[in-house]
Amino acid sequence: MSKQRQSAAGSTLTADQSKLVEHMAPLVKRIAYHFMVRLPASVQVDDLIQAGLLGLQDAAKNFDDAQGARFETYAIQRIRGSMLDELRQADWLPRNVRKNLRRIEAAISSLEQRLGRPPREQELADALGVSLEEYQTMLLESRGYQLLHYEDFQESEDSDFFDVYVADHQSGPLDVLEDERFRRQLVHAIGSLPEREKIVMGLYYEQEMNLKEIGEVLGVSESRVCQLHAQAVARLRSRLKEWTRKER
Repeated sequence: MSKQRQSAAGSTLTADQSKLVEHMAPLVKRIAYHFMVRLPASVQVDDLIQAGLLGLQDAAKNFDDAQGARFETYAIQRIRGSMLDELRQADWLPRNVRKNLRRIEAAISSLEQRLGRPPREQELADALGVSLEEYQTMLLESRGYQLLHYEDFQESEDSDFFDVYVADHQSGPLDVLEDERFRRQLVHAIGSLPEREKIVMGLYYEQEMNLKEIGEVLGVSESRVCQLHAQAVARLRSRLKEWTRKER
């Protein structure tokens, strides 16, 4: 933890501010656990919660109800911001994990073309030459792999996405990501997911449920939910990569 954060942790709160922090503390834990499915396995949820609590303390000290905002809305922004600051200092996915995910995406694309349907987990494991257990471990290790990275638009490791697009006033990064055709393709890709993976994505992104809550709905473990989420992301990335290649 940075010295600045340690300093913030050591500052005192008034009695009213302390009551606000105590009342809102469960929200910090909920936000932290909701973040976890999108984060690398190297990130510890306790570190995220600690960072969030410091953000909540900052919110309690700096909130001005005269501005008309609700404290909860303001606190959520500060909590998320504090967690993101902490994450910027964390290690991202190792190179071998990224390599495995690209192998999974390639296998998904190849099997979908051959089978005419989303491949099952065992079929993907067979295509990769690993056991089902090894394949599912690869999915767990990939936690935090995002749907799209700016780097996905690079032609090679020597080219830079921003060098290509920022100089072009006709198409910036947001233009590419918010393009209506891209969104239509994303909606179609989500609609083609296997039913259980579609449910996981809906419960997580629309209902904002955490892994434990989703696991209780589906009757599976948190780690299994994480695997299903990672596999859904891999399927979507496989579909969307085809779109980005066409648009180049």
